[in-house]
Amino acid sequence: MTAAPAVVEVKDLIKVFSTGFIRTAPRLPGHPPTWLERQAGKVAWGEKIHRMVEAVRGISFEVKKGEIFGFLGPNGAGKTTTIKTLLGLIFPTRGEVRLFGLPVTEPSARRRVGFLPENPYLYQYLTPREIMDLCGRLVGMPGHERVIQTKEILRRVGLGSVMDRPLRRFSKGMLQRAGLAQALMGDPELLILDEPMTGLDPIGRKEVRDLILEERAQGRTVMFSSHILSDVEMLCDRVAIVNRGELTAYGSLDQLLRREIRAVEVELSRVDEALVSALGALSGVKQGKLHDKVLLSVEGEDRVGEVLALAVAHEARVHSVTPRRETLEDLFVRNAIGAAAADR
Repeated sequence: MTAAPAVVEVKDLIKVFSTGFIRTAPRLPGHPPTWLERQAGKVAWGEKIHRMVEAVRGISFEVKKGEIFGFLGPNGAGKTTTIKTLLGLIFPTRGEVRLFGLPVTEPSARRRVGFLPENPYLYQYLTPREIMDLCGRLVGMPGHERVIQTKEILRRVGLGSVMDRPLRRFSKGMLQRAGLAQALMGDPELLILDEPMTGLDPIGRKEVRDLILEERAQGRTVMFSSHILSDVEMLCDRVAIVNRGELTAYGSLDQLLRREIRAVEVELSRVDEALVSALGALSGVKQGKLHDKVLLSVEGEDRVGEVLALAVAHEARVHSVTPRRETLEDLFVRNAIGAAAADR
């Protein structure tokens, strides 16, 4: 089977921002020079130089045609900087970024992209219908197509009944829906969504998840960032995790997550003191309480049979036995902690 072509290609991307001036100071013994200092070469003591910030530090990844790709990281990790580079809004310091095999500077490549920024700014005095018409004009759509797509897209994002209401009267969640609608205008082949779930209630989140799956079913490619990791785990074919400008994990969830059972949760009721004491004597078993139930966390699988045998012997009621494997949240936290430890 032929591999799907890459819609997005990022290779050795570095982005450095200048944030002002500093005067140089001698480097302390045992501290190697940073990448910026290596690029700058030797600078005399007291000389004024630019203060630089490395927002992205040599990351590489691809997004394949027809997949849903999650782009994750804590605040300040470099996600939005990378996305802006993909869209040609800012330029890389070093490295290569391509869309549909073309440089991002090519208008023909960017024309095939729909984009939802993290904080969409839309003209407050316009209505959703007028915003959609404006966006359709910008991508060169004829009038009759703009009318048809406007009604259909606004219906899909839940704004069909308020398409003639000024945006200044919209809630944050409704503005997010309007931002998503404009990203869909013109049938883009690639959707890049920066925090599309922001400000949405649970029903709105489900509707956006369904919409993303619909777009993938129609052959489109979706790349999105989010802090709601359960949504990412539910939707994405592959993910990339960045932290402090560096790529810390990249691949499918099956490749990245540890699939062995980490713990087994057992829920019991009608537990007497003798059973509590017997369970407390077992290693690898932690106890907790929720209302009238006892919750046990059993490390691994080996001791589960022993715990259940004790419960039955003491005539306790077993409500559930649930194995727990590593989740995307566990992986995310593990990468964040590992990066922080490496910096110390």
